[in-house]
Amino acid sequence: MKSKQFSVLFLFLCFTVFGQQKITVDEIFRGAFREQGMDELQSLKNSNQYTVLNADRATRSMQIDLYDFATLKKTATLIDTKNHAGLPSIDSYTFDATEKMILLACNTNQIFRHSFTADYYLYNTTNKELTKLFDFQVQEPTFSPDGEMIAYAKDNNLFVYNLATKVSTQITIDGKKNAIINGITDWVYEEEFAFVKAFDWSKDSKKVAYIRFDESEVPEFSMSMFGQELYPTVETFKYPKAGEKNAEVSLHIYDVAAAATKKVDLGKYNDFYIARMQWTNDVNVLSAQVLNRHQDNLDLLFIDGNSAVAKVVLNEKDKAYVDVTDNLTFLKDNSFIWTSEKDGFNHIYVYDKNGKLKNQVTKGNWEVTSYYGFDEKSNSVFYQSTENGSINRSIYSIALDGKNKKVLSNEVGTNKGTFSPNFQYYINTFSSAKQPTRYTLNDAKSGKQLQVIEDNATLASSLKKYDLPAKEFFVLKTAKGNELNAWIMKPKDFDPSKKYPVFMYQYSGPGSQQVANQTNSGNDYWFMMLTQQGYIVACVDGRGTGFKGADFKKVTQLELGKYEVEDQIDAAKVIGNYPYVDKSRIGIFGWSFGGFMASNCLFKGNDTFKMAIAVAPVTNWRFYDSVYTERYMHTPQENASGYDDNSPINYVDGLKGKFLLIHGSGDDNVHVQNSMQMMEALIQANKQFDSQIYPDKNHGIYGGYTRIQLYNKMTNFIKANL
Repeated sequence: MKSKQFSVLFLFLCFTVFGQQKITVDEIFRGAFREQGMDELQSLKNSNQYTVLNADRATRSMQIDLYDFATLKKTATLIDTKNHAGLPSIDSYTFDATEKMILLACNTNQIFRHSFTADYYLYNTTNKELTKLFDFQVQEPTFSPDGEMIAYAKDNNLFVYNLATKVSTQITIDGKKNAIINGITDWVYEEEFAFVKAFDWSKDSKKVAYIRFDESEVPEFSMSMFGQELYPTVETFKYPKAGEKNAEVSLHIYDVAAAATKKVDLGKYNDFYIARMQWTNDVNVLSAQVLNRHQDNLDLLFIDGNSAVAKVVLNEKDKAYVDVTDNLTFLKDNSFIWTSEKDGFNHIYVYDKNGKLKNQVTKGNWEVTSYYGFDEKSNSVFYQSTENGSINRSIYSIALDGKNKKVLSNEVGTNKGTFSPNFQYYINTFSSAKQPTRYTLNDAKSGKQLQVIEDNATLASSLKKYDLPAKEFFVLKTAKGNELNAWIMKPKDFDPSKKYPVFMYQYSGPGSQQVANQTNSGNDYWFMMLTQQGYIVACVDGRGTGFKGADFKKVTQLELGKYEVEDQIDAAKVIGNYPYVDKSRIGIFGWSFGGFMASNCLFKGNDTFKMAIAVAPVTNWRFYDSVYTERYMHTPQENASGYDDNSPINYVDGLKGKFLLIHGSGDDNVHVQNSMQMMEALIQANKQFDSQIYPDKNHGIYGGYTRIQLYNKMTNFIKANL
């Protein structure tokens, strides 16, 4: 009897100890936890259908498949690469206005984060004719609304290609690398205003408006690219650092029939940005959003397409900065929908065509986080917001007069909508920290779920063998009284009588969010792996992060890094006082802005943090680009103390713990200069530290085995020093 009881107890202990399968870095970054999705999903405008780019592994082909919103059934395959000899793999695609012609991007060559050149093929879905457009790669080819022409950029110039005559007409002739760019944004616009295509067709296809960048006086930045050659090459590009010369921008309107260009008079502005530009529904009215360099004053301009005369129809000011979005939507009568933080939270407004406020559509101490569109038939606006809590996202509809609001998603987590053209249905992409991404078809009037498209059940089932810990969401209150969103992960065999080391993760950048109730990422699985090795992992969104109102987000203005660092140190002290935490073993990790923060926390909070890992960090805000840095800090010439008092490179004397500094040498965004000068400062302060440079790798530090090597290195550093 005793022997049998012992055997049962032994088996129970074995299951407890050995039953949980361990996650490995290899599994994480080889895709073992990758979710199934809907790649290149596009909602069509002329029919109640959508398209998805699908890959057939068996035939190694790719298809653009057409689906019906009402039934989710595939109704057709628009194109299959296996049926077209010589057609490469499709990377992305765009339709003309009739949605009968498709531009296929193939052999994409990335330039920066968003920009690329590609080979383009034109496919006619009616007669199945496939044509390679050019014998050279181009950027951003765009159909005219009438479908008769394609505007595109090549070598910093703009062209118009006539589909009937197969002749290209050159719009601009002065394009030159590192000097003049026409119709494509420069590096800093692409990165910080998040757009590449700086041209737009008028609705009648008669004009093309474009932005011209004169970056000839912008300072250059050079990077050595080592590759496999005997001699490294040098990449040189224009990069305006904080306080330095920006590109001079101008706005132009090209008349296709007359082959003539007019320049818009923006002479009243000085040292400004054209942050957005698009034609309105009036074929002769162009809109542009002009920001001053401090980015605290925005003018929405309406520009006459014939005379090129501009007038201000809306002005927005902010004591800190005005956020630029893509939410501007013109209605049939050229009245327009606009989003703004002017009442302290981001909300939807509607203005008449002269810029007079008609109504504030949404109101409350919560944020509109995505604007989905306007249905003219029901006079309803569809949007996503934080009404269900700042870490969650739900979908709503509301009448343009602010009445008849409906909740269209009822699950707590992150809901994202892709609406059918007639706003009858939407595909809801739902996830939470407990639920992998699930795609469902929903009724857009009631929100009722009609059908499951993909629920990632296979992934959910495979995760069971790992018996993973859950994120516990809570609000952490610091000694100063600041209430901060947070999550914590504990080992699955957590014993409250033990003392655990804590590894903190954060990003902390303005308007960002890491404490969000959504599907787990690669980092999250790495954190779970660390809990399997006996660590508690925690994340805190301090002041300056987003979705809790403008005051919470913008308190960091002119002192980027001051309050954010205070909050991480204060949060670590709160966590360190939990009875199950070893307060002498708290570490912190971050990437980019998070690397800036991790460095500062270790140097300034050396009595709180034992170790830190900083990946691709900004170490001195004087090294970073003008648009981002000055939005929050103004220029170094105006705010020297704001820069110097919060840059970790100036606080290396405070290093007591263990520090790992990591950077990619080919980082065009946060230059390796940041880490090189940090290393030199640490050396001259006689401080020991660890470092790793990844040759030719950009800000994401990936490619081949890079991520596996990187995360194994960080794992080993944590195990050795925490």
